Amino acid sequence: MRLASIKYSGNEIAAIVTNQGLLPVHVFNEIGKNYPDTLFDLIETGQFEELKTWWTSEGVENLSTWSKQLIPYDKAEYAPLYRYPRKIWGIGLNYVEHAEDLHESAPRTEPASFMKPDTTIIGPGEVIKIPKQSNRTTAEAELGVIIGKRCKDVTEDEAIHYIAGYTTIIDMTAEDILQVNPRYLTRSKSFDTFFSFGPHLVTPDEIDNLLNLRVSTIKNSKLHRLNVISNMTFKPHWLLAFHSQVMTLLPGDIISTGTPGAAIIRHGDVVECHIDGFEPLVNPVKDLKA
Repeated sequence: MRLASIKYSGNEIAAIVTNQGLLPVHVFNEIGKNYPDTLFDLIETGQFEELKTWWTSEGVENLSTWSKQLIPYDKAEYAPLYRYPRKIWGIGLNYVEHAEDLHESAPRTEPASFMKPDTTIIGPGEVIKIPKQSNRTTAEAELGVIIGKRCKDVTEDEAIHYIAGYTTIIDMTAEDILQVNPRYLTRSKSFDTFFSFGPHLVTPDEIDNLLNLRVSTIKNSKLHRLNVISNMTFKPHWLLAFHSQVMTLLPGDIISTGTPGAAIIRHGDVVECHIDGFEPLVNPVKDLKA
């Protein structure tokens, strides 16, 4: 199953992605369901799994019932999947090649983790704003892991049972700030608009082999860097297990698993995250100094 959040009558609501368009989840409440309007609330309340089970076993077969409520793709405006997760974990230098870009050594024993505030979140099509404090900001395509239920001290083999789905992410860094002092990492990652998130959540059953997926950073329609998830130093399920041993992971928490390569972005650029089988994530860039 694939879900998105779309802008609808002044709100941002959850919708199922179908071959014929986007179907708001709230339409199912007309047949006695009691699903919340937003994707975050679906995940946080535990109703996400209930919806997934019902949709795949029964709902999708009756899609024509809701044909009048379908929103065509060319009429829909995506929002970020949600705006207020409890936690966003980022992983630095998770591909050796990216570490070489920064003239650093890739971590080998434990991941280079950092956290970001939810005020960084934007959605597809929203503008990435290069801050006045930075003259070298980069954009980084990444695979995102969305936590589906509360977990603590899980193993790598157990991790799949705690994942609601995966998504595309573009993570930004004020690289010149970071290069002054590595202790400035949090500030360099935390400017408003520095985390684009969406447009689709793809559930694990939709993916044949996670490790075979290619992740690409695209700038102005040209490939900047591509790599395969199997080349990560720390794989996605291992990252979930590792961080669950640091702190309790909650429904809706996000782990952004690292980038194959960061592209320097400037005023007027368009940056994209492409992952095999996912809808691309695309954002324009504005320099606040321009």
